[in-house]
Amino acid sequence: MSERVFITGIGMITAIGDNVAGNLQNLRLQRSGLGYSSYIDTIYKSVLPVAEVKQDNASLFAMAGIPETGGYTRTTLLGMVAMREALQHAGITDVQSAPTGFVNASTVGGMCDTEKWYFDIINPEKEGDFIQYIDTLDCADCTQRIADIVGFSEHIATISTACSSSANALMFGARMIKQGLLPRMVCGGTEALTRFTLNGFNSLKNIDKQFCRPFDQQRTGLNLGEGAAYLVLEGETFARANNSRILGELSGYCNTNEAFHPTSPSPDGDGAYEAMKTALAMSGRTLDEVQYINVHGTATLNNDVSEGKALERLFGTEVPLFSSTKPFTGHTLAAAGAIEAIYSLLAIQHNLVFPNLHFSERMEELSITPVTELMEGQSVNNVISNSFGFGGNNASLVISKYEG
Repeated sequence: MSERVFITGIGMITAIGDNVAGNLQNLRLQRSGLGYSSYIDTIYKSVLPVAEVKQDNASLFAMAGIPETGGYTRTTLLGMVAMREALQHAGITDVQSAPTGFVNASTVGGMCDTEKWYFDIINPEKEGDFIQYIDTLDCADCTQRIADIVGFSEHIATISTACSSSANALMFGARMIKQGLLPRMVCGGTEALTRFTLNGFNSLKNIDKQFCRPFDQQRTGLNLGEGAAYLVLEGETFARANNSRILGELSGYCNTNEAFHPTSPSPDGDGAYEAMKTALAMSGRTLDEVQYINVHGTATLNNDVSEGKALERLFGTEVPLFSSTKPFTGHTLAAAGAIEAIYSLLAIQHNLVFPNLHFSERMEELSITPVTELMEGQSVNNVISNSFGFGGNNASLVISKYEG
């Protein structure tokens, strides 16, 4: 269990950028990806803001390097775009060059396409090309398709734990490395916008008709987003022998479940508190060594209270700088943990703290407020990245600067 886990490659696509560089540029410009959908056929198209990737499927096929054939959903295409960048960034031209596992995350899989064909699928007399999309509904379909294209043949797994899915994928990969099962893992998640998720969160009265305002007194809900992100993780022994470029370290992690409610977190932040506390203890860092927290920060009424109270319980009156980056990307559900892990790494690499857009008024339940302007020149060595899902599935990662 002493093997350190290093990050050696990153790749992503979100509403604010088709790659890591594009995301960093728009984070620095404080440019939100929120707007209205161009690709979803829904009555809420011009009513509910979303953070949509600014590429149609034809463009994604080209970016992913896949011929335009049936059966590939937008979820898979987003994942392949991010995967190609992550592997290239890590200098991996052939994943067979060393035993490499793949842990992917998604919450609704290929529903972005299957929901278009629902009434055809359930009609026993109907025939047509839509048949090829039936299996894509399975969350593991996008995992297997990406694995087949890239050539993963070692351990392949899919995790679906709501909004903490890709954070848990990173934990799973790190545990595989620490247990000596595999020296290298590629972990993350992919998620496309769907009518199903839009309607589902809207029925819970959890969507803001304005751009979301995490940790703001006037917040009324989240905005959904889509995207994908993957991180290449390598054990210290392998990374040094391979002469890998080390970007940072996944020094600590923890998943907790307070089993409070199917969709609401504990009002006092019990699960979030334990997740952060235990992840930090694993990392070997102290409270005062954390310079920034990329909070889950969904802008829903109950999450922000719960997470804020957990921060105050853990750090007392010395809560580090914190912000939610979901006003940039929307809430990308299963992809959020990996996207925000990369943002945490970028904060360390470039000595940045990203702003919590749209904030104006401190919450009455809390004594803390998020960062509202881009902060450059900060010394950022350790970041906590939080991802909290339905069912109390709480995940915290500690991303640390590589110290040699």
